[in-house]
Order: sequence, then C-alpha cells, then structure tokens
Amino acid sequence: MHIEISTRHGSLGSEQQDYLHDKAEKLLKYFGRLMAIEVAVDHLKHAWQVEILVSAEHKHDFVATEEGPTPEAAMDRCVHKIEQQLRRYKEKVQNHKGDVTHGDLSPRSSDLSEPSEPS
Repeated sequence: MHIEISTRHGSLGSEQQDYLHDKAEKLLKYFGRLMAIEVAVDHLKHAWQVEILVSAEHKHDFVATEEGPTPEAAMDRCVHKIEQQLRRYKEKVQNHKGDVTHGDLSPRSSDLSEPSEPS
C-alpha cells in the first residue's frame, strides 16, 4: 500500500509527517484491502485543513476533509470520518454475501409446516 503526504501551503516538520503517516497506516486495521492513501495538508490563515483520499480494491474511493488548529488535530478528525466510511463499506460487503436474491420466492421449509389450529 502506498501512502503519500503532500502540503499545499506551509510546511510540515518531520515529526508531524511521521504522525500523519502513522495515522494513515492505522486505516488498514479497518479495511485491509486498501491500495493507496493520499493526505493533502493545506495551511489556511488561522487553521489547517487535511483531506484524505483512500483508494480501495474494485475502484472504491473514500474522501474526508476536516479543519483544525493544528495538522494533527485536523488529521485525527479526518481519520475518524474515513474510519466510519470504511466500517460501513466493510459491513455492507460482508453482509451482502449472505443475502438471498430478490427473485427467489421459494418458501422456506419452516414456512411449509403450518401449525394446526386447536379444535
């Protein structure tokens, strides 16, 4: 998996870049089939903006943007949003495998045996 961190305005220290890289790497815990993570950091007048683009298998992309007083705070908020998106996607993919097709109207065996009415 490839992690790329870029800055639009301003610069990040090595400790800040390491922090952002470590946070981005932790996204693998929520969904293991990630192909690439791009983190774009933008220094605004009085805040930092972080945008994360995550590419997963089969052309699924996830995007989140957040602002904060420091790059680390913005990254934490942004990672939280991406985690939620990845959890929902993973749940959807896992639950989809067990679904019955909508065209299948055959009754189940439990539906065939109707309880007899008391006399």
